[in-house]
Amino acid sequence: MIRCYRRASLLALCLLLLAPACVLRADSESHARDPYALLFGTVYGPNDLPAYGVKITIRRADQKKPKWELTSDHQGEFAQRVPAGKADYVIAANVKTSKGVPKPEVTVHVEKDERKDFVLHVK
Repeated sequence: MIRCYRRASLLALCLLLLAPACVLRADSESHARDPYALLFGTVYGPNDLPAYGVKITIRRADQKKPKWELTSDHQGEFAQRVPAGKADYVIAANVKTSKGVPKPEVTVHVEKDERKDFVLHVK
């Protein structure tokens, strides 16, 4: 009889420990199926070679604060998933510039679930 209680207690403990993992997995799987657009950019430096380690910010054109912050990889590339649907996104390279020279940025228009490729030139 004591063994049955131990087995039942062990089973209940296992279920309690595994339940949050099942909920998190189901939640992440549902988001994995959500439609999205992909913003894929390449940063080039003043020598027209890919620029590594450049900080990138992405925001919707109708907002002031950036929602995403990225860093370019060794090929100067970066990518960010954004919600599918009509929207304009402002992508800016966070680099030091001379006084009066604006930071390099580009505006990208997204219509639906699509991939948008673009280039940022840093001077």
